[in-house]
Amino acid sequence: MKGVVFVELLSMAEKAFGEDVVDQVIEKADLANGGGYTAVGNYPCEELVKIVDAFSAHSGLSPELLQRKFGHWMMDFFGKHYPEFFTGKSTSFEMLEAVDQEIHVEVLKLYPEAELPRFETERTGERQLEMVYTSPRPLVSFCQGLIEACVENFGETAEIAFEATPDQSNSTTFTIDVTDT
Repeated sequence: MKGVVFVELLSMAEKAFGEDVVDQVIEKADLANGGGYTAVGNYPCEELVKIVDAFSAHSGLSPELLQRKFGHWMMDFFGKHYPEFFTGKSTSFEMLEAVDQEIHVEVLKLYPEAELPRFETERTGERQLEMVYTSPRPLVSFCQGLIEACVENFGETAEIAFEATPDQSNSTTFTIDVTDT
């Protein structure tokens, strides 16, 4: 997993809890590399999960809620650092449909070794999109947070439901119903 994800998770934690708390929590988490991450490095997802679990233990917030909050944080990060990905998109559906076909193509040009999740989308109604998220990483709640933040980014509101995809391992189907634009 790309180091920028780790760097941003720790930035979010510093903003929420302060630098001293982050240092204490990272020390207690007993991470393989001591919690030192660079944006361009590659690290195992298990380390990210350990960090989230450590902040969950510290804060009393569930790991799922922390992952969702981090999804919101990362959507903001993407908007600030990669505005070109949002160019020409006027709805959350257009943005979500572009993840695999446009954005991940560009990411792989920069980082050919990146192991990216898959996002297959299908419009199942004028105001409904199904997105199948496939990844061996346990980051469904992070993905949910990204989707929520994407919807908010476009000034929309939506009901977002998800469930394990039948007959597919490591796969979750999100159903996004836009209720207001």
